[in-house]
Amino acid sequence: MKFSVSLTMERFSPDVPMAKVQDDLLQLAQMADEGGFETLWTAEHHTLECTISPNPFQTLVWLAQHTKNIRLGTSTLVAPYWSPIRLAGEAALCDHLTGGRLEFGIARGSYQYEFDRMAGGMPQQEGVAYLKEIVPAVKKLWTGDYAHDGHYWKFPVTAAVPKPLQNPHPPIWVAARDPGTFDWAIANGANIMSTPLSMPAAEIKVLGDKFAKAVADHPEVPKPRFMMQRRTCVYDKPEDWKIAVQHSIDYGRAFENLMQNLGGVKNGFPEAVPFEAVKGKENYNPENIRKNLLFGTPDEVIEKLLDYEAAGVDQYCLGLTFNLPFELRKRTLELFIQHIIPFFAAREKKRQTENAGA
Repeated sequence: MKFSVSLTMERFSPDVPMAKVQDDLLQLAQMADEGGFETLWTAEHHTLECTISPNPFQTLVWLAQHTKNIRLGTSTLVAPYWSPIRLAGEAALCDHLTGGRLEFGIARGSYQYEFDRMAGGMPQQEGVAYLKEIVPAVKKLWTGDYAHDGHYWKFPVTAAVPKPLQNPHPPIWVAARDPGTFDWAIANGANIMSTPLSMPAAEIKVLGDKFAKAVADHPEVPKPRFMMQRRTCVYDKPEDWKIAVQHSIDYGRAFENLMQNLGGVKNGFPEAVPFEAVKGKENYNPENIRKNLLFGTPDEVIEKLLDYEAAGVDQYCLGLTFNLPFELRKRTLELFIQHIIPFFAAREKKRQTENAGA
């Protein structure tokens, strides 16, 4: 199992200068690069200070100038906000400007708040139809001249300019939680990115089973990769858990606002909805959050990660964008680099040795 990190510029108060937000992201990205993380993922979101990333390609090109080895991924582009021609061209140019390090992650979209402003108020659930039309179109544009006559987009013969640096194109990842999306993505040659959200550990196996079934149903395609993301915080002492849990609770209430349009957003800063209005209140119980999310000391986190490994996860992604204090995000990366990545690297080496001797 490899490791990646999800990082996006974020601020929760106008008193925090953008210069600090940028510097924090750059420091963490360089730590991840030097520490052996496989991929850095960054999101697409609009009009929201808690995720400042109106075009993740810009962020990735900037980070590419300050890193050497880490792959650079979009987690995720929002299909209904793009045209196939623009998306194919911008992604391909990003691939060149990052030295062929782009990982192309795309999804239907999530926040209804954004859909009301970016997609004419359409229900965000309808974004999956846009996803299923745009991905094949982008792949064909990367190949060469192509005319499209679809439901959402129509254009005469054209091609992406430039073509991607990677051959035949950057790895494609699709965000999925329902079985239909797993099946469609794998049938179309995409890798899977998923999340158990704040649900108990049993959800990890549920998602793993969906992935395994979709893979088994499509033996005609090369086996894809499977990434899973959770909010993550690693600390030195067991009693340090309360800081991470409280930040997760506060961020979750803002997330509920954006998903359900339950509260206001002032100058880009979403209000945290009252606890009484949130769905799944058991997911806001501090003990449940401590248990369910990837919070813990290095030993506790390793024990939790074994569930992800058993579920067939190829890449675990540290979700670090939930207003966690910078020093705690930094310490999380340090502890992963010092203790957790080496533990799983040794397991993989041992497994390879045993297979070679079999």
